[in-house]
Amino acid sequence: MGKVSVSPDLLLWACDRSGREFDDLVVKFPSLHSWIYKGGKPTFKQLEKFAKATYTPFGYFFLNKPPERKMPITDYRTIQGLSKVKHSPNLLETIYTMQSRQDWLRDYLIDSGVEPLKFVGSANITDHPHVIARMIQRSLGIESGWASSMNNWENAVNGLRAKIEDIGITAVINGVVGNDTSRKLSVEEFRGFALSDSYAPLIFVNGSDSKSAQIFTLAHELAHIWLGGKGLSSLEFLLPGSSEIEKWCNRCAAEFLVPTVQLKEKWLEFSEKEDRFRKLAKVFKVSPLVICRRSYDLYLIDKNEYLEYYNSYLSDEKERKKNAVSSSEGGNFYNTQNARIGIKFFTNILFAAQEGRIGFKEAYELTDLYGGSFQGYANHLKLELP
Repeated sequence: MGKVSVSPDLLLWACDRSGREFDDLVVKFPSLHSWIYKGGKPTFKQLEKFAKATYTPFGYFFLNKPPERKMPITDYRTIQGLSKVKHSPNLLETIYTMQSRQDWLRDYLIDSGVEPLKFVGSANITDHPHVIARMIQRSLGIESGWASSMNNWENAVNGLRAKIEDIGITAVINGVVGNDTSRKLSVEEFRGFALSDSYAPLIFVNGSDSKSAQIFTLAHELAHIWLGGKGLSSLEFLLPGSSEIEKWCNRCAAEFLVPTVQLKEKWLEFSEKEDRFRKLAKVFKVSPLVICRRSYDLYLIDKNEYLEYYNSYLSDEKERKKNAVSSSEGGNFYNTQNARIGIKFFTNILFAAQEGRIGFKEAYELTDLYGGSFQGYANHLKLELP
């Protein structure tokens, strides 16, 4: 079988960007060291497998030098003011996929004569975040403190996501790249992002995160949509270091989920109870850390108590993650597509394919559902295929 000439720099670049340990790749590809350092050449089949293992588009290996795939949206991720500049292929692929969906949906809606959404970009960072939080609640048609009526975090997340989609925002929650359960998205890298657009705004939430964190990310990214921006978030909001926009979005999200009036009322009931932050977190369906931060911001606790709880919680959280059994997003495959794709987005794709406005090949690519899976999801939603 013929060998393929590939630049060693491209092979090293692919190894580095994949995020996988070099030694692990050598185990899978014993000749990798020879390809890079001794002039060896892979076969076409070997290079195909290497591309798949490093999440690299196959055509990249025939370039003269490694391509520069820049972050296409503003990176708001900060820890103590330092931006994380390295972006994994999982993150970049997810953003580019969501942008492709948004671009298609925007064109489809414009061609269909749909009016732009007035709330997108209607807020300004000089507006009081509490005022905008109330505006978002009214737009969604929910009452202040609505989350306390939900039985659990999962219902709260699903309920909020449905409300968001009802007003024209695509809200995607996914913990993997597309439907590839071997490519889990890292919470340490990002929590979510917003792609603002007057016709087809989109919110993405990292589904690998806890439900209590997901609901805060949904609210945070909603605030970004109201500001009209596009950005990637890690929500490192509990200590100083975030940008002014991130701080504003966090305050808006906090008031949206844990309104000042309701928290102060509940504080009278729970303040003397053991583990009060966790108990209040169950009421408002947010992380105990969010409750602790809100309590500090509202002068219900002092800075020392806040920092003590903050450090203790993070330490416990690291221990829980270390001991947790890793699991992919399980459950019914088609039920998971409700969050990974969105019923409204899929319905628009299906109708466009039925009308001949796009081919089914493009429909499969936009939804990451191919052949039987595409038809199976349509059947699951009781939508008819031609």
